[in-house]
Amino acid sequence: MTDTVDDVLQDPVEVVVRLVKSVERHLDEEAVRAVVCAVMGQRAGRRRLAQALQADATVLRTGRPPAPYCVAKLLMALREEGARDVSRPRCSGCDRAVAYVGSRSGGVWTCSPCSDAPTNCAGCGQLRRVVSRDRHGSARCAKCPDTAGDPLNDLVNLVTGLDPALTADQVHAALGRATVRPAGQRRLAWAVLSSPALLTGAGHDAPTPAVLRFLDELVAVGATRIVRPACPRCHGVKVLSKLLDGKRVCRACFARHAAVPCARCGAVREPATRDADGNPLCPNCLISDPANLEVCVGCGRRKRVAVRTPDGPRCDNCRPKLTAECFHCGRTSACEMSQATGQPWCRRCQQRWATCSGCATTAPIRGGTWVAPLCAACTNPDPDFWGRCPTCKATWQRSPRPCLRCNLNERIDKLLSNGTGVVRADLAPFRDALANAERPDSTLVWLSGTKVSAVLEHLSRDNRPLSHNVLDELPSDKLLAHLRSVLVATGALPVRDERLVVLEAWIKTAVQNRTDPVERRVLHGYAVWHHLRRLRRRVDDGHTTHLQALNVRCHVTAAVNFLDWLTASSLTIKTCTQQHLDQWIANPDTTYHDETGHFVRWAVQQRHTTGLTFPAVRWAGPRGTLDTEKRWANARRLLHDNTLPTGDRVAGLLLLLYAQRIATISQLTVEHVDLEGDTLTIRFGSSPVVLPEPLASLVRQLVATRRGKARIGTPDDIPWLFPGGRPGQPLGDDRLGQRLHAIGLRPQQDRSTALFALAAELPAAVLARMLGIHIQVAVLWQKASAGDWSGYAAAVSQRKPS
Repeated sequence: MTDTVDDVLQDPVEVVVRLVKSVERHLDEEAVRAVVCAVMGQRAGRRRLAQALQADATVLRTGRPPAPYCVAKLLMALREEGARDVSRPRCSGCDRAVAYVGSRSGGVWTCSPCSDAPTNCAGCGQLRRVVSRDRHGSARCAKCPDTAGDPLNDLVNLVTGLDPALTADQVHAALGRATVRPAGQRRLAWAVLSSPALLTGAGHDAPTPAVLRFLDELVAVGATRIVRPACPRCHGVKVLSKLLDGKRVCRACFARHAAVPCARCGAVREPATRDADGNPLCPNCLISDPANLEVCVGCGRRKRVAVRTPDGPRCDNCRPKLTAECFHCGRTSACEMSQATGQPWCRRCQQRWATCSGCATTAPIRGGTWVAPLCAACTNPDPDFWGRCPTCKATWQRSPRPCLRCNLNERIDKLLSNGTGVVRADLAPFRDALANAERPDSTLVWLSGTKVSAVLEHLSRDNRPLSHNVLDELPSDKLLAHLRSVLVATGALPVRDERLVVLEAWIKTAVQNRTDPVERRVLHGYAVWHHLRRLRRRVDDGHTTHLQALNVRCHVTAAVNFLDWLTASSLTIKTCTQQHLDQWIANPDTTYHDETGHFVRWAVQQRHTTGLTFPAVRWAGPRGTLDTEKRWANARRLLHDNTLPTGDRVAGLLLLLYAQRIATISQLTVEHVDLEGDTLTIRFGSSPVVLPEPLASLVRQLVATRRGKARIGTPDDIPWLFPGGRPGQPLGDDRLGQRLHAIGLRPQQDRSTALFALAAELPAAVLARMLGIHIQVAVLWQKASAGDWSGYAAAVSQRKPS
């Protein structure tokens, strides 16, 4: 039974052909199929026909009702095509098999004599067959037509008297085009003669649609005083194709009046059909129903039908599209016609969100150009042109479905409420940040991810208060890191140094992997009590940088590798001799040479071993080539190349001109920049530095336009000069280094070149205060650059006060 129902829904034509061929032997399948397709052109009608014949196929032999009228139409068409075994339809009144029957309610068919019930004639009063009706709508027999006057001539005189620009022939021709049958022309004339106001704007009160067609024809031939009627609800001059409360209204107003919530998606729309229980379904749910999907002739997949072409149905991706120049972006591509502007626009522009150039709000773009986009209200300020979101009643849109903002709120509540409809208090800040995201479309795409949905549903089901420990139990990946940053930025979680936490977990694992208790104790002391303690003291209330964490990892990895080498050599840190250490140093395959030396010296200092010497190499200046010409060439390029991002240009110039470390640049905030006055200063150390033009203009532009990639949870006032991809956090020093590499800089070498040049020109004390480096580092660089500032202090002391 299920297979039969599926066949009726998926291929109703074949079901009808099979049932007809089981009875009819004088027509082949192609002829029967052609008749079925001609009788019922739409898929819904073919399904009704297949369902009726599937329920009672005996009607093909008997021709007796009750049955839907589509069955009678099929029987008449088959007999006209030459069928002999299929019965003619029989009249339900006289039970005669006739060539034509008419439809009546309840699945009853009748022939013409039976359907024309005798009625009392308004002229003679006799019970006669109705042939026509008079101007009052009363029945008239063949002997008593309404002959009082000539309504057609009266109508012509009325129209030509109202509008002298029209001739009698033009009015007669317009009347003939409006309705062909004489009886219809008389009814039209009587309606206008009884209410002449129909010609001057009251056409919405027309008793018959022929009156509206007559008015359109008169206007088309040049009438100047005949007024096309406006819709009494929206007051727009449109085609009034629907009757509502006795008035002719436009299709849009009728659809708004008939709109009800869809039983499946909840969209408030005019029902396209009803389900088996009688509940309304909107057009989108109708065509998206699995039973209504069809095989696309373009891609061969079973999908919803977007358009029907002569070669068959096509899905939305395969439907033929207009190739034209998009009015918004100017590209020539597959386009559709915009309802707001009437011009072609591409799919990319249809999905674009941007800041409106008219009202400065971030919204879907509906008009304007790529440089000066416009939102819906600025494209067409007429409030009656746009519909409203059925949920929030605020968003201006053409679609009758809920807007993206309302869809986002529904999705968030579904994920975070655990089916109760109420979001926990500790998740409320996070929920508000998601709901108030500037781009609801991007947020919806993020929430639609399988991993994101699973994590959020897990958090909503967990009855424990939200904390970092709860998140630490989940699998660690980029998604969890980003989610944690959003929770921190929205206030749902306290701030935590994530790099330090990850480093601590990594060190804990490295220590626990040592099987020897002595090695575990040594490595724990070196990694935790030496490196982590120093790192925490250096970071203080700030956050660990990428290079700081990497430095600790390198030293701990070097210690682990050296301990592994000792174990493989059947040695321990206690039994290792200088000969063994020299053997390790001489091995060309060893790595982390300097870091291993640091571990050995620490082990000797902590008395984990004795008699070992691993000499440290004192820093004697920068390594590699210092290319001053390349430094200035890169600086000139960054100052004047407007094709590069402003942030990359400023970061590169701070590196090239002021020898700033990448970690320092990434941590700069707007508080380090003084924008007051004509000069612009920036503070790297204790003394501010005046920035010259055009670098000062670039910094001003960066402060005004800085924007990170984070779209969820980003605070309104971002303090960072270089915002990162996670909300409330700066750009990482590792990511900043990659961006500088991409524009042709080599940060380590370029900083050494800049610092070498500055140390040769400035005293160490000034260099330390301006660049924010330690005084001992400044002195070492000054000695490396051969700068002679030994008499600087004496010269300053001998200056005369100005």
